[in-house]
Amino acid sequence: MRTFWWGRAWELLKGRPLGVFAGFLLLVLPPCLAGADSFRFSGDETEIILAEGRERTVLRGNARVESAAVILLADEIELYGPDFRYAETRKNVRVLDGERGFSITADTVWFDRETENFRASGQVVVDDEINDLIVKGGFLETRRGGDLLILQMSVRVLREDLTARSQFLRYRRQEEVLELSGFPRVFWKGDEYRATRIIMNLATDEIELQGQVEGSVFLEETAPREEVE
Repeated sequence: MRTFWWGRAWELLKGRPLGVFAGFLLLVLPPCLAGADSFRFSGDETEIILAEGRERTVLRGNARVESAAVILLADEIELYGPDFRYAETRKNVRVLDGERGFSITADTVWFDRETENFRASGQVVVDDEINDLIVKGGFLETRRGGDLLILQMSVRVLREDLTARSQFLRYRRQEEVLELSGFPRVFWKGDEYRATRIIMNLATDEIELQGQVEGSVFLEETAPREEVE
């Protein structure tokens, strides 16, 4: 792993705007010195671009960015923006959000450190450990700091007693509510449901079907009652 020495850093930073120097300090100082919103980074190869207006850091090979709540892992991670607010990860991407209890794997992931929201594309898989649920799709956007997940394109939902597919999904994690649209089809506890829009509350075991509705309900056979003489 390549180490970026302070002597070399000082030579590069001399004469640069104060904001660039402050941003660099925020990246490399330990959390106890850099402040509550600081983060650490590492990689086999590090490229730091300090041209005014194009400041960015590119990590290649076993790239890692770690903040208090989120860990980003990828073959390549690019940090840019004011105080290196944004991170763009590419190839073999994995995101670990220990604070909210979910992880993301994808081809590419964009992360906003300030809002803690993500955008992911490619073969996106979200493992929600808190709700014991896996969702897949071609594109993911998170809002409200990861409490609302929006997935598009070939969406799949997997759980022990649930399999669902659609083209669009809004998943409200705290409420455990799934809103499926775009030819949704749900297999839940042995029954099958189709509709224009399907809303499922996993916490209360409720399902709402809207628009054109189809369904198949499995009824367990019960033994005939014996006549009492």
